[in-house]
This record gives sequence, structure tokens and C-alpha cells, in this order.
Amino acid sequence: MQAFTIAIPDAEIADLKTRLAATRFPKSLEGVGWDYGIEDGFLRRFVAYWGNEYDWRAAEARLNSFAHFIEEIDGETVHFVHVRGRGQTNVPILLTNGWPSNFVELLPLVPLLTAPVDGVAFDVVIPSLPGFGFSGQPTRPGMNLSAVAPLWAELMTRLGYDKFLISGSDMGGGTEMALVRDFPQRLIGAHYVNVYSGFARPDEPTSEEQAYFGKVDYWTFAESAYAMIQGTKPATLAVGLNDSPAGLAAWILEKYRSWSDDGGDIANAFEFEDLATILSVYWFTQTIGSSVRLYKEAFADSELTQKAPEHDVPHAVLLPPADNPAPRAWGERHLRNIVRWTALDQGGHFPALEVPEAMAHDIRAFHGQIS
Repeated sequence: MQAFTIAIPDAEIADLKTRLAATRFPKSLEGVGWDYGIEDGFLRRFVAYWGNEYDWRAAEARLNSFAHFIEEIDGETVHFVHVRGRGQTNVPILLTNGWPSNFVELLPLVPLLTAPVDGVAFDVVIPSLPGFGFSGQPTRPGMNLSAVAPLWAELMTRLGYDKFLISGSDMGGGTEMALVRDFPQRLIGAHYVNVYSGFARPDEPTSEEQAYFGKVDYWTFAESAYAMIQGTKPATLAVGLNDSPAGLAAWILEKYRSWSDDGGDIANAFEFEDLATILSVYWFTQTIGSSVRLYKEAFADSELTQKAPEHDVPHAVLLPPADNPAPRAWGERHLRNIVRWTALDQGGHFPALEVPEAMAHDIRAFHGQIS
């Protein structure tokens, strides 16, 4: 495996700043706030911060304080972070991200999980999905979430881990489902953030499920237009987002605000520096196009929602309150062997970045239950 150091050329940093300074902001309506999409005043403030105050070199140094590697697996270039635990017993765990995140979202978990508690720590592996961050960009159709699962299984084999824990959310949760379905013998346990809402609905749902479906249907109407665009015409969308950093920021930051537990103010949930680092990784690697394309691949993945055959993989589900948490009856219909079901009192769709201590605690507690 090849050790990897992030090193963005000065010319690319200068180009980003130039583009941000030259942003052509559209005319906006007065007094509408976020009702029409990203709020104009917020975007102007963030673009000014990203172009004038944000220090990529400092962020790059922080990212490089983690051990990065590149590995070729079945023709795909896989970037991953690998940090070994400091315990008497170290348990391997693979953390996998979704969209609009990248590996940066999961880094707050690393120091929390690699530190020993009662002698137990975790060897943390964070691979970047194909088409995300410093992983390669697939050149042919078909690299869907089911196809990612054997890449992750092979990566863990090459790292010397016969069995491992996995924790995923969003698109990462889809890859986790595929690992449970196709590689159950490799898994110590599967830890999910929420339960996928797109499974087939029962003919006779519980009252809790019926209320949940109503929330899901409203969210689909109000918030999921982005998924239809990304799942049908990703190449069209990618042109503008790959060319305009302000456009990229608008498309992604509106999701961070809508999907987090921020009370309407994104600054309540995230530091601007973290958001700018996530955006900068997309920008410098030019992976926004390949990341949104994963939605089209996922929509065509006939295996994605198939229920896993009988297995003995224990499951845990973590439910942040601002992520439309599923009722347990819905989880029991579609996930086998649920041994832990945790409802948090804060957090949204990005718990590794919003409430990392709570997420790390839940992973530890889950492992304690099944070990």
C-alpha cells in the first residue's frame, strides 16, 4: 500500500480564491429567508469566508495528521485513512460516509475511537467511496453501492482484518447493507445511522409506521428534488458545480442546514472551517460530478433493497432526532438481529460531525454488548 500525503498546488488554491472573488450572485427576493433555497446573505458571507479567511494549508496539515493511503483494488483507486487503536485490545472498524459528505465528516470519530476505554480501542479505517475525495473516479457505469461492498471487504483483508465492525450512514449505509447481505461472515456487527426509508412498505403498517411514512412522504416532496436530479441527469448538474465554487457551496450547504439539528442556523451545528474543508476536498479533487453520479448508480442497483438472507450479524441503530428517525417496527421489518436501538436527544443527518462523542459512545456500547 502506498502512503499518501495531500498536497494541493499553490496555483489551484489561487484559482479557487479568484473564482470565489469573481462570483456573480443572482438577484434574490427580499424577506424569503431559506424558503426558496440557500439564503443570499448566508451564501455571500460563506463565500467571503472561504475566499478570504479560510486557510487551506492549515486544514491540509490537519488532514495530513491522519495516516492516509492509496490502494488499487479490482481496477479502482481507493483512498483511505487508517489509524490504529492504542488499547490492549484493538477492534477493527470501517466507517463509511455518504453524500454530501466525504471522509472529512468522519475524522472527529478517530481520536474518540482509537483511545482506550477499559483497555479496548478501535483500529479505524475510513475509505473514500469511489468517486469521492482522493479515491479514483469510475470510468464506466455500474459502480454502485453493491459493487463497493467487495472493494471494502478486500481492503480489510489486505489490512489483515478477517472480521470487522462497520458503521455507515446515508450512501455508506447502503454499502453497509450490501456487506451484510454478501459478506456476513466478515462482520463482527453492523452499526447504522437510522434505517433506510425506501424499503417496500407493508400492507398493514403499525400506527407508528404510518406516522413515519407521512413524514417521509412530506420530506420527499419538500427536500428530495436534488436526489431526482442526481439520480437521473447527474452529468448536466455536474458542469456548473465543477466550474463554480459558489455554486458548489450553495448546492451542498443548503443540505447541511436542512438536514442537521441546527435550529435554522447552520452555525449551531457546524464550524465554517469544517464545511469549507469538505467543500475544498470536492473542489480540488473535482469529484462533485462523480459523487452525484452515485445516485444514478444507486437508483439502478436492483440488489440494494433486497433483504439479506439469514445471518447472525448483530445490528445496532442510532437515531438522531433531526434525521426523521424510523420507528423500531420499521427497523425490525428490514434489519435482522437488532440488539441495540438508540434514540439520541440531539443531532441530525451528520452525527459524526454534529455529535461525535454520542456516536462514538454508541459504537463502543454496541461492541460491548456483542463481545
